[in-house]
Amino acid sequence: MTDADITTGNAADWHAWQESWDRQQEWYMPDREERFRIMLDMVEALVGTAPRVLDLACGTGTITARLLARFPDAVSTGVDLDPALLAIAEGTFAGDERVSLVAADLKDPDWPAKLPYDSYDAVLTATALHWFHSEPLAALYGRVAELVRDGGVFMNADHMIDDTTPRINAAERAQRHARMESGRQEGALDWAEWWQLAAKDPVLAEPTARRFEIYGEHADGDMPSAAWHARVLREKGFGEVRPVWCSPSDTLLLALK
Repeated sequence: MTDADITTGNAADWHAWQESWDRQQEWYMPDREERFRIMLDMVEALVGTAPRVLDLACGTGTITARLLARFPDAVSTGVDLDPALLAIAEGTFAGDERVSLVAADLKDPDWPAKLPYDSYDAVLTATALHWFHSEPLAALYGRVAELVRDGGVFMNADHMIDDTTPRINAAERAQRHARMESGRQEGALDWAEWWQLAAKDPVLAEPTARRFEIYGEHADGDMPSAAWHARVLREKGFGEVRPVWCSPSDTLLLALK
Protein backbone atom coordinates (compact mmCIF):
# COMPACT_ATOMS: atom_id res chain seq x y z
CA MET A 1 0.00 0.00 0.00
CA THR A 2 1.23 3.48 -0.88
CA ASP A 3 0.33 7.01 0.14
CA ALA A 4 -1.86 7.27 -2.96
CA ASP A 5 -3.92 4.31 -1.80
CA ILE A 6 -4.99 5.95 1.43
CA THR A 7 -5.13 9.69 0.79
CA THR A 8 -6.80 11.95 -1.70
CA GLY A 9 -5.14 15.33 -1.51
CA ASN A 10 -5.37 16.20 2.18
CA ALA A 11 -8.36 13.93 2.87
CA ALA A 12 -7.63 10.53 4.35
CA ASP A 13 -9.48 7.42 3.24
CA TRP A 14 -10.31 6.09 6.69
CA HIS A 15 -11.61 2.78 5.36
CA ALA A 16 -8.29 2.23 3.58
CA TRP A 17 -6.37 3.06 6.74
CA GLN A 18 -8.48 0.55 8.66
CA GLU A 19 -7.79 -2.09 6.01
CA SER A 20 -4.09 -1.29 6.11
CA TRP A 21 -3.99 -1.64 9.90
CA ASP A 22 -5.87 -4.95 9.72
CA ARG A 23 -3.48 -6.40 7.13
CA GLN A 24 -0.46 -5.35 9.19
CA GLN A 25 -1.89 -6.94 12.33
CA GLU A 26 -2.86 -10.12 10.47
CA TRP A 27 0.75 -10.57 9.43
CA TYR A 28 1.45 -11.19 13.11
CA MET A 29 -1.87 -12.94 13.87
CA PRO A 30 -3.45 -14.78 10.93
CA ASP A 31 -6.28 -16.02 13.19
CA ARG A 32 -7.14 -12.49 14.35
CA GLU A 33 -10.67 -12.51 12.95
CA GLU A 34 -11.42 -15.84 14.62
CA ARG A 35 -10.69 -14.40 18.05
CA PHE A 36 -12.99 -11.45 17.34
CA ARG A 37 -15.74 -13.83 16.26
CA ILE A 38 -15.47 -15.84 19.47
CA MET A 39 -15.32 -12.63 21.51
CA LEU A 40 -18.60 -11.43 20.00
CA ASP A 41 -20.14 -14.90 20.35
CA MET A 42 -19.52 -14.66 24.09
CA VAL A 43 -20.83 -11.10 24.26
CA GLU A 44 -24.08 -12.35 22.73
CA ALA A 45 -24.22 -15.39 24.98
CA LEU A 46 -23.69 -13.46 28.22
CA VAL A 47 -25.02 -9.91 27.73
CA GLY A 48 -27.15 -10.05 24.59
CA THR A 49 -27.25 -8.28 21.25
CA ALA A 50 -27.63 -4.65 22.37
CA PRO A 51 -24.74 -4.25 24.79
CA ARG A 52 -23.06 -1.14 26.12
CA VAL A 53 -19.38 -1.85 25.43
CA LEU A 54 -16.11 -0.29 26.50
CA ASP A 55 -13.49 -0.86 23.80
CA LEU A 56 -10.40 -0.68 25.99
CA ALA A 57 -7.18 0.51 24.29
CA CYS A 58 -9.33 0.72 21.18
CA GLY A 59 -6.69 1.78 18.66
CA THR A 60 -8.34 2.32 15.29
CA GLY A 61 -11.64 0.92 16.61
CA THR A 62 -11.17 -2.62 15.32
CA ILE A 63 -13.39 -4.22 17.96
CA THR A 64 -16.01 -1.46 17.74
CA ALA A 65 -16.31 -1.86 13.96
CA ARG A 66 -16.94 -5.60 14.28
CA LEU A 67 -19.26 -5.11 17.24
CA LEU A 68 -21.52 -2.68 15.37
CA ALA A 69 -21.51 -4.73 12.18
CA ARG A 70 -22.80 -7.72 14.13
CA PHE A 71 -24.95 -5.90 16.70
CA PRO A 72 -26.39 -2.71 15.20
CA ASP A 73 -28.13 -1.83 18.49
CA ALA A 74 -24.89 -1.88 20.49
CA VAL A 75 -23.17 1.27 21.73
CA SER A 76 -19.44 1.57 22.18
CA THR A 77 -17.02 3.80 24.03
CA GLY A 78 -13.48 3.59 22.70
CA VAL A 79 -10.66 4.72 24.96
CA ASP A 80 -7.00 5.08 23.96
CA LEU A 81 -4.06 7.46 24.25
CA ASP A 82 -2.55 7.05 20.77
CA PRO A 83 -3.33 10.24 18.78
CA ALA A 84 -2.80 8.65 15.36
CA LEU A 85 -4.89 5.54 15.94
CA LEU A 86 -7.60 7.66 17.56
CA ALA A 87 -7.57 9.93 14.49
CA ILE A 88 -8.34 6.90 12.32
CA ALA A 89 -11.09 5.83 14.71
CA GLU A 90 -12.56 9.35 14.76
CA GLY A 91 -12.56 9.49 10.97
CA THR A 92 -14.09 6.03 10.69
CA PHE A 93 -16.96 6.60 13.12
CA ALA A 94 -17.64 10.29 12.48
CA GLY A 95 -21.37 10.95 12.75
CA ASP A 96 -22.19 7.56 14.30
CA GLU A 97 -24.04 8.37 17.52
CA ARG A 98 -23.48 4.83 18.79
CA VAL A 99 -19.77 5.53 19.20
CA SER A 100 -17.93 7.86 21.57
CA LEU A 101 -14.15 8.11 21.69
CA VAL A 102 -12.11 9.16 24.71
CA ALA A 103 -8.43 10.10 24.85
CA ALA A 104 -7.06 8.88 28.18
CA ASP A 105 -4.00 7.26 29.68
CA LEU A 106 -4.99 3.88 31.14
CA LYS A 107 -2.13 4.17 33.62
CA ASP A 108 -3.79 7.26 35.11
CA PRO A 109 -5.99 6.05 37.99
CA ASP A 110 -8.60 8.70 37.15
CA TRP A 111 -9.17 7.69 33.50
CA PRO A 112 -12.65 6.17 34.18
CA ALA A 113 -13.93 9.65 35.11
CA LYS A 114 -13.62 10.62 31.43
CA LEU A 115 -16.05 7.93 30.27
CA PRO A 116 -19.65 8.78 29.35
CA TYR A 117 -21.07 5.89 31.41
CA ASP A 118 -20.46 4.62 34.93
CA SER A 119 -20.87 0.96 34.00
CA TYR A 120 -20.70 -1.34 30.99
CA ASP A 121 -22.17 -4.69 29.97
CA ALA A 122 -18.85 -5.69 28.42
CA VAL A 123 -15.28 -4.41 28.41
CA LEU A 124 -13.32 -5.77 25.45
CA THR A 125 -9.66 -5.47 24.47
CA ALA A 126 -7.28 -7.19 22.08
CA THR A 127 -3.53 -7.17 21.51
CA ALA A 128 -2.98 -4.11 23.66
CA LEU A 129 -2.43 -4.85 27.33
CA HIS A 130 0.91 -6.60 26.75
CA TRP A 131 2.26 -3.05 26.73
CA PHE A 132 1.68 -3.02 30.51
CA HIS A 133 3.96 -4.40 33.18
CA SER A 134 2.32 -6.67 35.72
CA GLU A 135 1.81 -4.18 38.56
CA PRO A 136 0.04 -1.45 36.52
CA LEU A 137 -1.91 -4.15 34.66
CA ALA A 138 -3.22 -5.53 37.96
CA ALA A 139 -4.26 -1.99 38.94
CA LEU A 140 -6.00 -1.56 35.59
CA TYR A 141 -7.89 -4.81 36.13
CA GLY A 142 -9.16 -3.41 39.40
CA ARG A 143 -10.58 -0.36 37.63
CA VAL A 144 -12.09 -2.52 34.91
CA ALA A 145 -13.81 -4.65 37.55
CA GLU A 146 -15.47 -1.51 38.93
CA LEU A 147 -16.78 -0.59 35.46
CA VAL A 148 -18.28 -3.97 34.57
CA ARG A 149 -21.84 -4.38 35.88
CA ASP A 150 -22.84 -7.48 37.83
CA GLY A 151 -23.36 -10.20 35.26
CA GLY A 152 -21.21 -8.33 32.75
CA VAL A 153 -18.02 -9.52 31.12
CA PHE A 154 -14.43 -8.54 30.50
CA MET A 155 -12.49 -10.15 27.67
CA ASN A 156 -8.82 -9.78 26.84
CA ALA A 157 -7.31 -11.37 23.72
CA ASP A 158 -3.54 -11.06 23.90
CA HIS A 159 -0.15 -12.71 24.08
CA MET A 160 -0.08 -14.76 27.29
CA ILE A 161 3.15 -16.70 27.68
CA ASP A 162 3.46 -19.81 29.83
CA ASP A 163 7.07 -19.88 31.01
CA THR A 164 6.71 -23.48 32.22
CA THR A 165 6.77 -24.74 28.60
CA PRO A 166 10.00 -23.32 27.12
CA ARG A 167 10.50 -25.95 24.41
CA ILE A 168 6.92 -25.61 23.17
CA ASN A 169 7.28 -21.83 23.24
CA ALA A 170 10.52 -21.93 21.24
CA ALA A 171 9.08 -24.26 18.61
CA GLU A 172 5.93 -22.16 18.23
CA ARG A 173 7.94 -18.98 17.95
CA ALA A 174 10.25 -20.44 15.29
CA GLN A 175 7.33 -21.65 13.19
CA ARG A 176 5.46 -18.35 13.56
CA HIS A 177 8.49 -16.33 12.50
CA ALA A 178 9.09 -18.58 9.50
CA ARG A 179 5.51 -17.97 8.39
CA MET A 180 5.92 -14.24 8.94
CA GLU A 181 9.08 -14.21 6.83
CA SER A 182 7.16 -15.90 4.05
CA GLY A 183 4.56 -13.13 4.31
CA ARG A 184 7.31 -10.53 4.06
CA GLN A 185 8.39 -12.07 0.77
CA GLU A 186 4.85 -11.45 -0.46
CA GLY A 187 4.96 -7.77 0.48
CA ALA A 188 3.37 -7.67 3.94
CA LEU A 189 3.98 -4.51 5.98
CA ASP A 190 5.36 -4.95 9.46
CA TRP A 191 4.56 -2.69 12.43
CA ALA A 192 7.48 -0.30 11.88
CA GLU A 193 6.80 0.05 8.16
CA TRP A 194 3.14 0.80 8.79
CA TRP A 195 4.10 3.64 11.11
CA GLN A 196 6.59 4.96 8.56
CA LEU A 197 3.72 5.15 6.08
CA ALA A 198 1.53 6.97 8.60
CA ALA A 199 4.33 9.46 9.31
CA LYS A 200 4.40 10.44 5.62
CA ASP A 201 0.65 10.96 5.36
CA PRO A 202 -0.47 14.64 5.29
CA VAL A 203 -3.35 13.93 7.70
CA LEU A 204 -1.66 11.48 10.07
CA ALA A 205 1.87 12.89 10.15
CA GLU A 206 1.25 15.27 13.07
CA PRO A 207 -0.67 12.81 15.31
CA THR A 208 1.92 10.15 14.46
CA ALA A 209 4.71 12.45 15.64
CA ARG A 210 2.80 13.06 18.88
CA ARG A 211 2.26 9.33 19.25
CA PHE A 212 6.01 8.66 19.21
CA GLU A 213 6.57 11.48 21.68
CA ILE A 214 4.21 9.66 24.06
CA TYR A 215 5.32 6.07 23.54
CA GLY A 216 8.72 6.13 21.89
CA GLU A 217 9.54 3.02 19.89
CA HIS A 218 7.53 -0.14 20.46
CA ALA A 219 8.39 -1.79 23.78
CA ASP A 220 6.50 -4.69 25.28
CA GLY A 221 5.65 -4.85 28.96
CA ASP A 222 5.18 -8.18 30.67
CA MET A 223 3.34 -11.06 29.05
CA PRO A 224 2.32 -13.29 31.97
CA SER A 225 0.44 -16.54 31.56
CA ALA A 226 -3.31 -16.91 31.25
CA ALA A 227 -3.26 -18.37 34.75
CA TRP A 228 -1.75 -15.14 36.10
CA HIS A 229 -4.41 -13.04 34.37
CA ALA A 230 -7.17 -15.31 35.68
CA ARG A 231 -5.88 -15.19 39.25
CA VAL A 232 -5.58 -11.39 39.27
CA LEU A 233 -9.02 -10.90 37.73
CA ARG A 234 -10.57 -13.09 40.42
CA GLU A 235 -8.72 -11.13 43.09
CA LYS A 236 -10.12 -7.90 41.63
CA GLY A 237 -13.73 -9.07 41.87
CA PHE A 238 -14.64 -11.30 38.93
CA GLY A 239 -16.49 -14.48 39.87
CA GLU A 240 -15.58 -16.79 36.98
CA VAL A 241 -12.57 -16.58 34.69
CA ARG A 242 -11.30 -18.92 31.99
CA PRO A 243 -9.97 -19.01 28.43
CA VAL A 244 -12.66 -19.34 25.76
CA TRP A 245 -10.25 -19.48 22.80
CA CYS A 246 -6.54 -19.93 22.35
CA SER A 247 -3.92 -20.32 19.64
CA PRO A 248 -0.35 -21.56 20.14
CA SER A 249 0.71 -18.04 21.14
CA ASP A 250 -2.41 -16.12 22.22
CA THR A 251 -5.39 -16.49 24.52
CA LEU A 252 -8.86 -14.97 24.72
CA LEU A 253 -9.64 -14.84 28.43
CA LEU A 254 -13.19 -14.21 29.64
CA ALA A 255 -14.00 -12.90 33.11
CA LEU A 256 -17.62 -12.85 34.32
CA LYS A 257 -18.57 -10.38 37.06
